Amino acid sequence: MPSTVAITDEQRAQIRDIVCEILEIEPAEVTDTSLFKEDHNADSLGAIEILSSLERTFQIEIDQAELVRMVNLDGVVDVVRESLSK
Repeated sequence: MPSTVAITDEQRAQIRDIVCEILEIEPAEVTDTSLFKEDHNADSLGAIEILSSLERTFQIEIDQAELVRMVNLDGVVDVVRESLSK
């Protein structure tokens, strides 16, 4: 099993910026555990846009099945971390 890479503060900030830009919200509005759909009115199209933008930014592939885990910032960071470890 590959080792898991650490996400830097800079990468975490990039992830937050991507989420905020796509969901059209201010970074201060997003906590690590605030739910995109329930707290920020995200829809499935927004989730796909986040996934696609993360793939381009970090040059990784994320299976669309991972969308169910990408419900908040912590979930997105975990998915990116695991994808970078592959």
